[in-house]
Amino acid sequence: MQLAFSTLGVPGLPIPDVVRLAAETGYHGVELRAHQEEPVHPGIGADERARVVAEFKAAGVEVLTVAGYVRSAAAGPDEPALHDLRELLRLAHDLGAANVRVFPGGGDLAAAEADAIAARRLGAAAPYATDLGVRLLLETHDSHRTGADVARVVGPVGHIGVGAIWDVMHPWLGGEDPSATYAALAPYLGYVQVKDIASAEDTTPLPLGEGVLPLAECVELLSREGWDGWLCWEYEKRWYPRAAELPGLLAPGRDHLLRLLSEAA
Repeated sequence: MQLAFSTLGVPGLPIPDVVRLAAETGYHGVELRAHQEEPVHPGIGADERARVVAEFKAAGVEVLTVAGYVRSAAAGPDEPALHDLRELLRLAHDLGAANVRVFPGGGDLAAAEADAIAARRLGAAAPYATDLGVRLLLETHDSHRTGADVARVVGPVGHIGVGAIWDVMHPWLGGEDPSATYAALAPYLGYVQVKDIASAEDTTPLPLGEGVLPLAECVELLSREGWDGWLCWEYEKRWYPRAAELPGLLAPGRDHLLRLLSEAA
């Protein structure tokens, strides 16, 4: 399996520093948070996109994903969401990223209605994604926190251009066993976001292996099933400013994941 980390853990860090961190700490890729407060977002021009590509290429580090904030299941007209999805897909294509991360964001809508909205929008964007060589990945999150929830959307879309991200925290918080999450998402799984937290009541991010999330169980399950994709550490420093700084945790986190992989093998 290949290892990546999300820039959510180093908010606002310039791209040259992000790339240096990845290369120096042994990560193969980076999930780029695409937001106006970050150095990479759909508003940057062709020259800046080319500079980002050059930085990553020179270091031999991949741009795994453009992590967008489109809420695919949110109430309202489709076109604004579809416009934002197209913008993110173009950005991912220009950066050489394989994926665009999408949230559900169904809010208080009934599950069936939220499912239908998300499936309709993702299905409409899927051919464009495939034309660009990029995949839209719906994350286990908010209104669709379990693998079963996400599979209810991605399954009916039935298009190679749409898949899923397994964020290990949200299904666990939703009471879904890792084996059930994997079974639901396996046909669509793009990659796995790993993290650790203090408790179900306190989701403050912790160094990998120091919290309560079943990381060893998840890695062992993936290895047993022969899954050989990406593990991406999403350390949510952006939302928890008092959490420890990520750069000093990256190398130990990599070592912890490698240890889990070795034990699983």
